[in-house]
Amino acid sequence: MTKNLKKPPIDSLLCKSFMPPTFLNGVEGAFMTEEIIGHGTWYDKTAVEIAERERKLNRSLDMVRTEMGLGASGLPHIGSFGDAARSFAVTLALRDQGYNSELIAFSDDKDGLRKVPADLPETMKKYLGYPVTSIPDPFKCHGSFGEHMSSLLLDTLDRCKVEYKFISAKKAYEDGLFNEEIKTILTNAARVGEIVKEEVGQERYTEALPYFPICSNCGRIYTTTAHKFVEKEGRVLYVCDGMEIKGKWLEGCGHRGEVDYRKAEGKLSWKSEFAVRWKALDIRFEAYGKDIEDSVKINDRICREVLQYEPPLHARYEMFLDKSGKKISKSTGNVFTPQVWLKYGSPQSLVLLMLKRFVGTRELSVVDIPQYMNEFDELEDVYFGKKEVGNKKELAKLTGLYKYCWWLNPPAKPSIHIPYNMLAYLAKVAPEGKTVEYVAEKLRRYGYKREELQTSSLRKRVGYVVNWNEDFAEIRETTLELNVEERKAIEELLTSLQQDIDTEAIQSVIFDIARKYDIRPREFFKVLYTILLGTSAGPRLGPYIIAMGRQNVVEALTRALKAKPEP
Repeated sequence: MTKNLKKPPIDSLLCKSFMPPTFLNGVEGAFMTEEIIGHGTWYDKTAVEIAERERKLNRSLDMVRTEMGLGASGLPHIGSFGDAARSFAVTLALRDQGYNSELIAFSDDKDGLRKVPADLPETMKKYLGYPVTSIPDPFKCHGSFGEHMSSLLLDTLDRCKVEYKFISAKKAYEDGLFNEEIKTILTNAARVGEIVKEEVGQERYTEALPYFPICSNCGRIYTTTAHKFVEKEGRVLYVCDGMEIKGKWLEGCGHRGEVDYRKAEGKLSWKSEFAVRWKALDIRFEAYGKDIEDSVKINDRICREVLQYEPPLHARYEMFLDKSGKKISKSTGNVFTPQVWLKYGSPQSLVLLMLKRFVGTRELSVVDIPQYMNEFDELEDVYFGKKEVGNKKELAKLTGLYKYCWWLNPPAKPSIHIPYNMLAYLAKVAPEGKTVEYVAEKLRRYGYKREELQTSSLRKRVGYVVNWNEDFAEIRETTLELNVEERKAIEELLTSLQQDIDTEAIQSVIFDIARKYDIRPREFFKVLYTILLGTSAGPRLGPYIIAMGRQNVVEALTRALKAKPEP
């Protein structure tokens, strides 16, 4: 039973990808309509658009599937988790509006290995061109290399409590899940080739079938060229003549043979496989990265013109970049995995990273994790009414974002909030074997309530910062654009901190310096908190500076004066 929604009609989404709306204060939200839809986020709005679109297409709403892809040819990077988080948020929004919905996690584990991923043994070069599920697992813990790589992202989905239905490409082909669609593609290969040529100018598929047989002689998949389809017998004739992969020629073995597409003896090229998946699995929404935009355009047309199925609604997102501006990639050696994030930060902070924004590139590195931990705490303060937001729609978006970070099952009360930097410093100076007890005692002196300090939340947070302290030499302070008076005030504070003064004296000095340079004390404290803790407020600075170590504070403030804030 579907839910009848009385919403404004959506006119222009039948055959197009769309870009998500702009952001307010960096948080993605609903379009600027008169009403707040659902929980006020972009995901709620998208769910309504999907339902409206499906009604226009006269398709059943008994089950509305979203999809994300798992690359199985290398270590999953941080952006790979974004595919799942965003699609699952849309799935939850659909459920929240009364529809049955599920997320399909599709593993491309029948793809061939195009390049040996960075940090893996060079001996794997001998497997270039082989399907990743026919390559032995170099870590010797899974049935194949492809299975191992898929398991890494599935592990993250499980740890972050993403609900999904897993489908392996290898098994899908073996079970004949795509047989009907593959037959349609092969019998209409000429039209497929024309579409590819029209969209991207590539002529390969005007001369060859969009299908890669697995060579029965050498076992490779990307070195084969399929040149004839015998429809009545289901046979695909091929020659293993080699192929250019990642700018290098991969020599074929020269074998001429044939395969039966119904026996999983090959796979479709990406320039038609997406379309086949969408129809066979009845997918209604899938986001995609900017780097595969051409493939999506091709597959949309093939889906519509060849398979006679309206492709899913899309949303395009851009990629995460490392701090050098290079795309984070599993093949280039700058991979930043979700497992790394979860070593130093909570699952909710990782989900926040993904759901906060959809469009626009973002530079990212491990040192950003404390910022997102602090930001999630601020979001929680908004949700529980501890931090006021005047604008009604902005409040709805922020509280909605918080709910989606918990997959619409938020806790009844907030967790303990401790600035990441402060907790890391306290853990760093704690006696060995007594970290939690030492930290709890210090926090009690800072005014934290005893009941807050006796929760599992504190132990989890201490675990994150202990990992941080073990792996990183210093705790990164936040860089700010300081004006002339603020710089002078910090320089004078540095001089004062070199003297042997107690906590109350430090507190008084900060007030005196602020007044001397005509800065409101509240604003000067805010500057210092932001630099040292990454948040705009915190415990009394005098006692904290002593606990942190005056020399550590001096070094942190000195670095802040020298650093240039990121744009």
